[in-house]
Amino acid sequence: METLRIDGNTRLLVMTGAGVSAESGIPTFRGSDGLWENHPVEQVASPEGFHADPALVWRFYSQRRTGARPCVPNPGHLAIAEWEQMLGDRFLLATQNVDGLHRLAGNQRLVELHGNLFTTRCTRCERPPFEDRLAYPEGTVPLCGQCGGRLRPNIVWFGEPLDSRDLLQVGDFLRRDDTRLVFMAVGTSGAVWPAAGFVDTARKSGGETWLVNAEPAENTGRFHHFIQGRSGEVLPKLVTFE
Repeated sequence: METLRIDGNTRLLVMTGAGVSAESGIPTFRGSDGLWENHPVEQVASPEGFHADPALVWRFYSQRRTGARPCVPNPGHLAIAEWEQMLGDRFLLATQNVDGLHRLAGNQRLVELHGNLFTTRCTRCERPPFEDRLAYPEGTVPLCGQCGGRLRPNIVWFGEPLDSRDLLQVGDFLRRDDTRLVFMAVGTSGAVWPAAGFVDTARKSGGETWLVNAEPAENTGRFHHFIQGRSGEVLPKLVTFE
């Protein structure tokens, strides 16, 4: 297997997708037909779906919280957390996962592009998102303790843009010119934008690009290096610090 060598003049941006979480047993929330309990997933993961039936949306996310709560970080998560400890501010992790396992593993230089399953925010007031690990009883729509507005999961839904501050943080890291850039994507389909385009920005910035995936991704051909395998097996042996 190839080895990625990182020296004192290298910065590393890692982007992770669902493949990393799958190895921790995070349940799949929809079937092979794309449905959840006969509902199109867009119906329970969109602003329009929430407006039409907030109780149904909360039942969906309460079920996801219940399924994700017992899961723990796997060796892939732990390897990525160790890289951050070694690199400090020369490291950034951008994840498409919402399960919070990277934080549990120890990552702090972390951008959660699609939000966090265990945080909640108000649809009416400017209350900051807050930790919320509750699975609400069926039929419940929790209300804000400050303004009485409806609460919603702090997730980026279908049809919603990613937080511009998150994209700016990733973009600034990619375009820094003080160190050599390495970009690594792990466990991702390469089909979800704008994250699927990070590899192109990295290459334009002169970066070396790596993909670690159980199967080839849609954008595999845009990476310099592709290692096929499970992230929990590959990542602990992939990086050598010099």
